[in-house]
Amino acid sequence: MTSPNRPGAPPSDQRGSIATDVEGYLIAHAEREQAQREAEGLCARLPWLTTGQAEDLTRHYTEQRLGLTRQALQATADQAKRLRGEYEAHYRALRRTLLQRHVVIACVLLGSITAVNTLMWLTAR
Repeated sequence: MTSPNRPGAPPSDQRGSIATDVEGYLIAHAEREQAQREAEGLCARLPWLTTGQAEDLTRHYTEQRLGLTRQALQATADQAKRLRGEYEAHYRALRRTLLQRHVVIACVLLGSITAVNTLMWLTAR
């Protein structure tokens, strides 16, 4: 059962898209903060770095970490897309097979009923 949209509210598919966008933003923001914390921890273990060097290292580390995260997420998304295609193809094949079996069973039942009716009609004469 679907509930009607509230007046002035975006359609449900748009709300899902907005929620996904917000979730993606929050995840990306948390990932950036984590990468910066790791970079700052690395710089803290290198006390000889100047402030400028530590800032550069933090920036480069954060950029590289986010790039690696982006690549990992893209690889995961690509894998999910590939698997979805495979599963959809498998589902279509199973559905087609099931439909064919139902048609065969319906034909056999119809043929059997027709044969029994014919037999009864012939014996009743």
